[in-house]
Amino acid sequence: MPTIPIKPFFLDGCLVARALTEPVFNPWSGKKIAEVCMAQETDVETALAAAQKAFFTTRKGSARERALILEKITALLEARRSKFVDVIVAEAGKPVVLAEAEVERAVATFRLAAALALSDGGHGITMDATAPGEKHFGYVCRFPVGVILGITPFNFPLNLVAHKIAPCLATGNTMLLKPSLKTPLTALLLAEVLHEAGVPLGQISILPFDHSFVGQLLADARVKMLSFTGSVDVGWRLKAEAARMKVALELGGNAAVVVEANSNWKEAVPLVAAAAFGFAGQSCVSVQRILVERDIFVPFRDMLITHIRENVGTGDPACRNTLVGPMIDANARRRILEWINEATCAGAKLLTPLSCEGLALLAPVLLEDVPAGCAVLEGEAFAPVAALQSYGTFDEALEMVNASSFGLQAGVFTNDITKALRAHEEIEAGGVMVNQVPTFRVENMPYGGVKLSGTGREGVRYAMEEMSEPRSLVIKRG
Repeated sequence: MPTIPIKPFFLDGCLVARALTEPVFNPWSGKKIAEVCMAQETDVETALAAAQKAFFTTRKGSARERALILEKITALLEARRSKFVDVIVAEAGKPVVLAEAEVERAVATFRLAAALALSDGGHGITMDATAPGEKHFGYVCRFPVGVILGITPFNFPLNLVAHKIAPCLATGNTMLLKPSLKTPLTALLLAEVLHEAGVPLGQISILPFDHSFVGQLLADARVKMLSFTGSVDVGWRLKAEAARMKVALELGGNAAVVVEANSNWKEAVPLVAAAAFGFAGQSCVSVQRILVERDIFVPFRDMLITHIRENVGTGDPACRNTLVGPMIDANARRRILEWINEATCAGAKLLTPLSCEGLALLAPVLLEDVPAGCAVLEGEAFAPVAALQSYGTFDEALEMVNASSFGLQAGVFTNDITKALRAHEEIEAGGVMVNQVPTFRVENMPYGGVKLSGTGREGVRYAMEEMSEPRSLVIKRG
């Protein structure tokens, strides 16, 4: 019987083992693949004290020093691509082609941070724009906030960690990062890269620990910011507890895509399918509501069903033709099956076979005529489930998109520039993708939402702004 590895955590530049561990399971096979050491209260305190101490050094580091470390991380991450891909597939059940894309994105995240660390030297203020400012010189620079508590979810165990750590390093802050206990191995592998790249001792600690310690950290005056990516309920509760500090929340979504008859809608079909069902729909911007203009509803629906049947591979995430691997665990599948049952009992039509295999696999589910009030329309599915709806006018489509308590990203397929601009103006979301699906994201764009979907923005430059404060310098001349 193979030995199950026990993974230490990363604390103040050292790998630390503890007797208390938590198992990590492969969602596809159900097998335990590792035991990860759990940080205790004293470890969290040690990490916090080390981060505060390190900040006195990192805040004074030069832009060149920060950029060099980020460039080293980028190179080391590139050199270990295959190892990171293997770990992501194993602990997250992410299909291998999507895991490769995640590693590529993480490389870009650190590379962008290296460049941006050199770019923000501050800017001048036009002091004589008003009479009192005449004969004054004004300048603004941004300064790091201090110790940041970063919390990340299971679904992007590398790149969402990178989107916390890279801007933190670029701005000279320090961080305690708590990865998801479902997928901690990727973050701990990244810790090895950070150490090898020469990240100063104490600047970054990566600690799996019980959620009960989070409240203590939020009550500690040494922690200056919370950067949280995760569920809606947890995120807003933590914000209430962290009222005195800066908070950035990237939370859930219920993404809609609008398909107009005047668009190249046949080309949209594979994009929509991939956005709805890829990685079993386990993304905050996964397409959950597909809104199709009435004139093309039937042909679009039929083409989408055919595409799902013939081209959306479901099964072993290690296979290169797999797009839909397992959900993260059996409980996640059980929850969404209850939602599907609620919808069908209320009159929704199931357009694809309901197929469950293994411990957590669910084949793509496409529903039609889902009544208002059903969870698959109102909540965040985080599963390979999408509801197909028709609309008459573009005004109606915009109203349907906005009839949600979420507002992360939306997509609109149209060849009418006026409608594209209206969508950008009227859709209540952090981003509107035209002739693209809501899952689209590049690392240098602002990313975040409105309403229940969060507050603040990620994307390297925008996260750097969140993690710093502007400070004005005004000098009276003469």
